[in-house]
Formats: sequence, structure tokens, C-alpha cells
Amino acid sequence: MELQNTVKEALNALYHHPDDAVRARADNWLQDFQRTIDAWQVSDNLLHDSSSNIETLIFCSQTLRSKVQRDFEELPLDSFRPLRDSLYTLLKKLSKGPPKVRTQICIAVAALSVHVSIKDWGDGGIVNWLSNEMKSHPEYIRSFLELLAVLPEETSNYRIAARPERRRQFEKELISSAEVAVVLLTACLGVDDLKEQVLEAFASWIRLCHGIPASALASHPLVHASLSSLSSEQLREVAVNVTSELIHFTVSRSSGDLSTQMPLIHLLVSRVMSLREEIKDSSRDEEDVKAIARLFADLGDSYVELIATGSDDSMLIVQALLEVASHPEYDISSMTYNFWHNLQTILSRRESYVSYGSEASIEAERNRRFRVFCTPFEILVYFVSSRVEYPKDYDELSEEDRKDFKHSRYAVSDVLIDATAILGGEQTLNILSKMLFQALNNQGNDAGFKWQPVEAALFCIQAVSNSISTQESGELHLIMTLLPNLPYEPYLLQTVCSTIGAYSKCIDAAPVELKILPPLLDILTKGMSVSEDCAAAAAVAFKDICEDCSKKFLGVLDGLFHIYHIAISGEGGYKVSSEDSMHLVEALSVVIKELPPENAKKALELVCLPIISPLQKFTNQGGEFIKEVPARQLTVHIDRLACIFRNVNVPEIVAEAVNQFWPIFKSIFDHRGWDMRTMESLCRACKYAVRTCGRFMTIIGSMLEEVQSLYQQHNQSCFLYLSSEVIKMFGSDPTCADYLRNLIEALFRHTTKLLATINDFTARPDIADDCFLLASRCIRYCPDLFIPSSVFQSLIDCSMVGITIQHRDACKSILNFLSDVFDLANSSAGQKYQSIINDAIVPRGATLTRILIASLAGALPSSRLEEVTYVLLSLTRTYGAKVLGWAKDSISLVPHTALTEAECSSFLGTLSDVASGSESSALTNRLEELSHVCRRNRTVQDIVQGALRPLDLNFTAVN
Repeated sequence: MELQNTVKEALNALYHHPDDAVRARADNWLQDFQRTIDAWQVSDNLLHDSSSNIETLIFCSQTLRSKVQRDFEELPLDSFRPLRDSLYTLLKKLSKGPPKVRTQICIAVAALSVHVSIKDWGDGGIVNWLSNEMKSHPEYIRSFLELLAVLPEETSNYRIAARPERRRQFEKELISSAEVAVVLLTACLGVDDLKEQVLEAFASWIRLCHGIPASALASHPLVHASLSSLSSEQLREVAVNVTSELIHFTVSRSSGDLSTQMPLIHLLVSRVMSLREEIKDSSRDEEDVKAIARLFADLGDSYVELIATGSDDSMLIVQALLEVASHPEYDISSMTYNFWHNLQTILSRRESYVSYGSEASIEAERNRRFRVFCTPFEILVYFVSSRVEYPKDYDELSEEDRKDFKHSRYAVSDVLIDATAILGGEQTLNILSKMLFQALNNQGNDAGFKWQPVEAALFCIQAVSNSISTQESGELHLIMTLLPNLPYEPYLLQTVCSTIGAYSKCIDAAPVELKILPPLLDILTKGMSVSEDCAAAAAVAFKDICEDCSKKFLGVLDGLFHIYHIAISGEGGYKVSSEDSMHLVEALSVVIKELPPENAKKALELVCLPIISPLQKFTNQGGEFIKEVPARQLTVHIDRLACIFRNVNVPEIVAEAVNQFWPIFKSIFDHRGWDMRTMESLCRACKYAVRTCGRFMTIIGSMLEEVQSLYQQHNQSCFLYLSSEVIKMFGSDPTCADYLRNLIEALFRHTTKLLATINDFTARPDIADDCFLLASRCIRYCPDLFIPSSVFQSLIDCSMVGITIQHRDACKSILNFLSDVFDLANSSAGQKYQSIINDAIVPRGATLTRILIASLAGALPSSRLEEVTYVLLSLTRTYGAKVLGWAKDSISLVPHTALTEAECSSFLGTLSDVASGSESSALTNRLEELSHVCRRNRTVQDIVQGALRPLDLNFTAVN
């Protein structure tokens, strides 16, 4: 009684105390209470207590529901009957009580039935039991109907801590009882005020998609009641839900052959099609129209393969879907977008026509279908294009509404791309061009230029650019000649710039006599000075133009460099951000690649000049000055150099520049080694320099000396990923073996000291990540240096310490390193390292196996299952019977309350199959099942982890 009063007091404080701190303490106490064994009895008592207020009832019903779902195994074996009887009493008591509380009790009863087999439940299982109770106590019918609706949903509720085998069995039990459930629902259909509940429950059972004969549904009273209720304002929502589930049911794998579904399909299509006029009725409530539109979208999505045949009947559905697509509300029209995508995919793929036999027949049928669907897709292009026009009050819209508008534009772009698959790029472009010319022709002289429809047409033209070949660009050249005449309105200019970039290849293919490129470059230059968004679009377009029209610039480099220098220097009123300026750097870098070597060197100097000069000024003022410079003032220039090194693929010339800049880099290394942001930027630049220059880079030795020294001083992970690039480029070069061996020894020796405990890993996940990425790269590129080294075994020990780190990338890098070691040992190329690897792994095998099993069983998140499983399987393939012995010792430590003997045997049998050479996804699935069993609730997970103790590396298995 005292604990019950404490719960009441805590709830009262949580909901009514004015002090936030008191409410927070009450909330924490209540959460802790829910995890206790006492929560069972206290919650049950308070639910039966007639004096409990609504807050107490809601909290206790949620607690009891959660306890049944997650902690049922806490109870003694003989507790089932008293618990079921208590929940049943509450179910009856709450038949006319608070709906929220009743729902929680219904879920609790359903969850209990998942845990308990038909035999233990008695009365032929829960559905038969429920049938008997409904007949015996019709006064509690509302509670019983809600429970009947909840039951099928619990088959996919993984919050219930049931073993996978029991979950599958429960689903089979429900399927076998489906007919009983449908009979019960049919019997209740005649009571008008129960009809909504009956239909909700029917939808739930249809969603289960099993156990109901398809042939019986077409004439079933529940189906006809659902379809007739589509005309009822009160029942429309639930009727739509049932109809939607029926549509999905007809195409589900479990519902049988499609031919057996045709009577039901015809019935559904006929009823839904009868609602066409309501889509066009502007007087109808928007939610009603949305519900009907959803049914048409479901028809299209579910029967798209039938529709794709192009029959007369299917084209009626297509016409209806076009009517939905034409609805002025985007939320309604966009419901069809998935259908159009799937339709064009089916029409385009060859597999859709293989049944027609010969190539000639296949081609003839394909052409016929394309002709049939050409007009609908043309109409679709007109409909969706109107969705992208900027609203006149766009600048006053909220940030969220602007995001929604942009999202709708992207969605329309996808639909237009789908249309090009059927119509072809040229035909789609012709439609959109007409819209552009129409928008331009509609401009009045008195009302000012209406830029919105022009911008919308250009946006759509830009969207289909990847579908337009350079041979189909006649219409496009005309469009490009119109662009310089458009006003410099910011949003319009932004789209004009993007359109220029999108069609850079077609611009390159334009006849020389058109001379369309210079005025387009003027537009981009103007775009850089109008607004930041416009400047961003112009910078990207500038890059695209330089990439695809680079040969056209060879005689006009001065103009390009002039634009570049103004933008990079920040002078001239350009609004190009430092991030967007990278596109300009990349643009000039691309042009340089096309130049003759003697010109390329000079051009590279010009590109680098406005970048390296500020860095040179900083370093000239001495080390103390460099230390005080804000990181941003350094990294903005270093990142631009990185972009140049990455994109100017002329190794000798870039290497000469890098060698020339090395004193500046070294000065920054020496005086900013403590600054992570600057070091990451500089290491990235050096990485691209190494990648581009390769063996032409003569300062590599000096750079590695810096890396080794600075890493040991400042522990920056970026030095490790720079070293990874060096290993990739030079690892197989025997002339580099000595300094690479020193690099490997120094970096890994220092890292293993930094990562001595799991807490060290957690504190430095970036170092763990880059360390083991580097180790994996050593295995691939220089195993002769790495495997025999003195740090190899230390790194194996280090990886075992860190496997259970929760950081995703660091954990994956460690697991990938271990799998790389085992894969090397298993390969023919790794035979010469086998004894070294065995010496490292076998003495540690029992502990490593235990850690991997613990990781599988809950020490790591379930999202790491794939990687952990692969490592465990790789270890098993490599060491066979040894792993079986290690695994048996580990798994035997887990109490049978958590894992049964059968589950342990299944796990060991899986490993035995792997050791004998079996390969199948079923083996992986069986390991995942063991993982789910061990994670089924917190108590079990704690028991398993307490037995396996993954962080105790000195653990000794005891038989």
C-alpha cells in the first residue's frame, strides 16, 4: 500500500507540481519504478482500485502493457492464469471506460497471447477463447472487438520479448483462427453503432494477409459493407482503410494466384472507379478527396503490371489517375507520382515482354504500349509542370513552407524524368519549350514582366537535361539564345544559371557560328553578383561549362582567370561564398588539364597565386603570428589548394607546385600541429597531392617525418588518414620499404598506447577509426611490411579491446580489420603469413570468440550485426574446429533462462556448418535469430552480457 501511495504522489507531482525540478525527479522515479518487479502488482492493484484517477489509470495501464511485452519472463511459471484473469476483469471493467486505458489493456492481453502457446492458453487459443467470451458476455462487446482488432497487429510487434520461433508459431495460430475471427466480425455487423469497430478489426485481419480464402472475399458481407460504407461520411475513413487493405491483399504473395483474385479485383476497381466524380467535386471536404485519391493511388500502385498491358479497361484507371494528378492540391496530386514511376519502369524493361517470344513480337508489343501511353504521359507533363511555379508571396512564406515547396519541385523533376523514358527527351523538351514560349508570349506591356511562369518552364527544362542528347538539341539552342534577353530577377536568374550548367554538353555541341557561349558566360558573371543563392548556381554552372566546353576556352583564358581572380579575392561585388568558390577552383583546374604542358604550368601558377599568396604572408610573419591566426583564415585557402591538387591531373606540374609550396606547408604543420581543424585541412590537401603526384612528389620523406613527429605530439587522427593514402600509393614500392616500415611501427605503437581501454576508444573514436582503416590498408598494400612487424600482435590485442565501442564508424573499421586478417589467412596469397597470423590469433581465439558472441548478443547495437556476423563466420572458416570449441565454452556460460539448450545447439550447429564449408544466407539468418533471442528484453541482455563479460579480457572460461 505504501508503494501504491508513492506512485500516486509521484504522478501527482509529475502532472501538477509547479517546480520543473520536482517534476523531473518524479518522472525519473516513475521510470525506475516501471523497471522493478513490484511494478506488476502495484499497477494491477491501482487499475482495479475504483478511486484511481485518469492519470493513474493511464500510467498503470501503460506500465502493465510494457511489463507484459518486455518482462513476462520475470514472473513465476504459474502466474499466467492469475494475470490473464486480472487483465480480463479489467477489460470488462473498462468496456465503457477511458478508451486510452482500454487500448493499453487490449495490447497487454494480445502481448500475453504472443508469449503463451495455444496449449497453455487453453480453450483452443485466444481467438476461440475470445469467441466464447463474446457470446457469453455481449455487454462487453466493445472491449472484445478492440482486442480482436489488436491481435493481428501484434504479430509484427517486436517490442514483445518473445523468441522468434514462438512469434512464428503465434502467427500460424492466428492464421488458423482467421475464419473464426471473420465469423465473429460478421455477426457483429448488424449492430450499427459497432460498425466502425467491426470494419477497423476487419482491416487488421486483412492486413495479416493469411488464412482468408480469396475466393470467398468477393461475395463476403464484410467486403460489401466496407465498399458500401465508402459513401458514408461517418464511416468513410475506416471504409477507405479496409478497401485499401483489400487492394493490397489481392496482390500479396500469400493471397494466391492472381487469377483467383480477379472477382475481388473487378469488384474493388468497379467500386473505386465509381468515385471518380468526387475527385473533381470542388465542394467536397479536402480530407474526403484525399481519402478517395489514396484509393486511386492504391489501385495504380497495386495493379500497375495489369495496367501496363494497355488494355481498354486499364486505360480507364489511367484516366482516373490523371484526374488525381490534375488536382490543384499538391498533397493529393502527388499521390500518383509513385505509380507513374513504376509504370514507366515496367514499360521500359525488356522482361515485361519476354512472354511474346520472338524479338520482332517483343518489339512490336513494346512499340504498341509506348504508343498507348504516350498521350497520358504528355498530359502528365502539362499537369505536373504547373506545380513548380513560385507563389507570388514566396518571400513571405515560413522556412518550413519554403522547404515543402522545394521538395515538391524535386518530386516534379522526378516525374518529368520518368516521362522522358516513355516520350523520349526530345518530345518532352518540345512540350516544355512550348510552355516557355507561351509564358514569354503572354507577357503584357503594362503589368510588368511575370517571371514566375518563365522560371517554372525553365526549371522543368533543366530537370530533363540528362535525357537530352547533344543530337537532339536544336530546340535547346533556340532556348539558349533567349536566355540573355530575360530580366535579372534573382529567382529567375538562379534557374537560368542552373539551366546553363545542366546543358553544358549541348552548349559544347552547338554550331560554332551560333556563338552562344560568350553571352551565357556573361549571365553567369552577372549571377555571381545578384544573390548568394544565385551566385551558388552560377558557380556550379561555371564549373559544368568549364568541364564540358574546356576546349572552347583555350583561346580566352584571360577572361576566365579574370572572373576567377575577382571571385576568389572577394572583390568586385561577387556574392560567391567560400564554399561555392570551390566550384570555380575546380572549373579552372579542369581547364588546365586541357592545356599543353608549357601552358599548363603557367596556368596552374595563376590559379594558385591568389590562394598561396595569403598563406605566404602569414608564414612570413613568423611562427607566433601563425599560431594566433584564426583557423578559418588558413583553411579557406588550404581547401582550395586541395581542390586544385585533386582535379589538375597533371602529376609532374602539380608535384612541382607542391614541392615549391612545401616550406609554407611545413611552417603551418610546425606551428599549428595542435589545431585539429587546420591539420585536417592540410592533411586533406597533402592526401590529394600524394594521390595526384605519386612518385613525382619528392618531398614525401619530409612529409612523413612531419606526420610521425606531429602525431606523437598532438594525437590528431588526420595524420593517420594521410598515412593511409601514402600506404596506398607507395606500399608496394620496394624502394619505399624502409621509411614505410618506420612509419607503420611509429604510428601503430603510439596508437596502441593511446587506446589501452574501452574508455580510451570511446574518448577517441576518430583515432580508432583511422587507425584500423590504416591497418586494413596495410594488409592490402604492404602485408610484407605490416604482418611481420612487431606491432601486428599489439594491434590484434588493441582491436579486441575496442570491438564493443558504440561509435559506428570506429566499430566498423575494427571489425573490417579483423575480417581482413582472417580473409588474408584464408587466401592463397596469405599462405606465407599464416604462421604469424596463427601465432597472433590462436592464443587469443577463445577470448576473441567470446567477445564476438557477446557483440552478437547485445554488446553492440543490432545495426552492427552484419559486420559482427561476417567476422565470426570468417574466423570460423579460418580455424574451424578450434572456433567450435571456443564457441562452445563461451555459450555454455549463458544460463538456460536466457538461452535454451536447443538455441545453444542451433548456434553451434550453424558454426559447424560454416566450418565444414557451407555458404548460405540461412546461416546468417540463424545467427541473427540468436541475436534477437539474447536481446529480447533488458533482463535477458544483462544476463547474457554478465555471463560473457566482453570487456574482461583476462576472463578464463570455466567448464
